Amino acid sequence: MKRFMLFMLTTIVSVSVVCAQTAKELAKERQLISKMSKAELNAKASKAALKAAKEYKRDGWVVAPGSLPLEKQLDRAYAMQYEYDEMAFPKYIMAEAMSIGESYDAAKHQALALARLNLAGQIQSEVTAITENSLANKQLTGEQAASLAETISASKDIIAQSIGRVIPVVECYRAKSNKNKEVRVMIAYNSKMAMEAAKNTIRQQLEDKGDELHKQLDKVLGF
Repeated sequence: MKRFMLFMLTTIVSVSVVCAQTAKELAKERQLISKMSKAELNAKASKAALKAAKEYKRDGWVVAPGSLPLEKQLDRAYAMQYEYDEMAFPKYIMAEAMSIGESYDAAKHQALALARLNLAGQIQSEVTAITENSLANKQLTGEQAASLAETISASKDIIAQSIGRVIPVVECYRAKSNKNKEVRVMIAYNSKMAMEAAKNTIRQQLEDKGDELHKQLDKVLGF
């Protein structure tokens, strides 16, 4: 009994030490991220971002109170567009949209929805290109390719809904003469996550149709 109690006590102490170390590491990581964010905020925007921001402002675009300056938002957008993964493919898919509404929130909500559809359209186009390549390489029969193409063409809205949390990159607005608000947004989404969302959506659509093609989808699409 004493040995058991000693074992339990030792285990509890070990777990406590590990938890304390993890908490320390998390705190250290958060401090580092905070430090990097402050450094990025204080850093001067690139010439391209400064030039683009000047053009935005000339056309009446401003940012909401509390938001990052346009120069910093655009600087981040440019930086993300030049990020690549280990396979030298773009790390993010970027999409932009604008919408007009009676209120800022209504226009922003609609602009974000349109941007997500834009993302879905880009993903859809990429999957279609992969399908056509699979047909050319004889990985698919003509009938299978037609079935997959039909499923892909009908899945844009569903893909848009399946996309997870996007990264807001640019957000600005301008007032119209009738006092409506026009909101402009740019969002980013991880390319790998985007393609995975598309694959899962297409697989489910094929399964619902009773199409056996879903069983070889991973091999066909190759992502």
